Amino acid sequence: MDSDRPPLADHLLSPTGGLVYHLRALRHRHGLWAPFHRAAAGWLAGWQPLRRELVIVGPNAGYALPAGILTRFERVTALEPDPLARWLLAQRADAGRLGFSRLDCLATRDGLARLASAHPAAAILFSNVLGQVAAPADDWRTLLARHLSGHAWASYHDVISTAARPKPGGEPAIITNDRDLETTLARFWPGGTIELNDHETFRLASDRPHHYAVWQIARRRWHLVEWADNAGPPPDQAQTST
Repeated sequence: MDSDRPPLADHLLSPTGGLVYHLRALRHRHGLWAPFHRAAAGWLAGWQPLRRELVIVGPNAGYALPAGILTRFERVTALEPDPLARWLLAQRADAGRLGFSRLDCLATRDGLARLASAHPAAAILFSNVLGQVAAPADDWRTLLARHLSGHAWASYHDVISTAARPKPGGEPAIITNDRDLETTLARFWPGGTIELNDHETFRLASDRPHHYAVWQIARRRWHLVEWADNAGPPPDQAQTST
């Protein structure tokens, strides 16, 4: 880590988690959150980056990470500012290869470049963090393309959040290559105008197909979550750590 860069600071209250989120997880993870967690587990099962090292950015306590996923890699590094989340993540049965880094890769315009330099051969998973944290420059799609095109990476992230109820009985997850957000929203919400918060993360992997699922995070709050991934170079062409 660069000596002139401030390390990842501890936060018990943050936009991506904190005490309120842990209490919400305690209440809803086996109920309201279960359909979305099943969709996320399916995405992660299909993501096979063929790398020995995994870096997880913003995993919180790993509530959405299916059991056993950390054992798919020889080395796992988590970048997580919440100390309680770090402790809970380390208690997982599959956390034997887990370590933590204090690299803050989301706060500055060169943060993803420093992440790529620190872990040149790793697969990188952004765990519902992009969009919760605003891009420090340009937008996340531009920064990912600029700094991580040579990496295998994946992200699931909030695209919008709203108090408007989605269509009943819809599929929990779909794949689409829609070019505009309005068309994608129409797959999940009935017609008409809805009030929403745009997290500015739509189609992070550019021209690749994207997966979507609705996450009911609270009784009267829904998020549309996107799954995007970049294959990166073949494993034998990926850089090796020094």
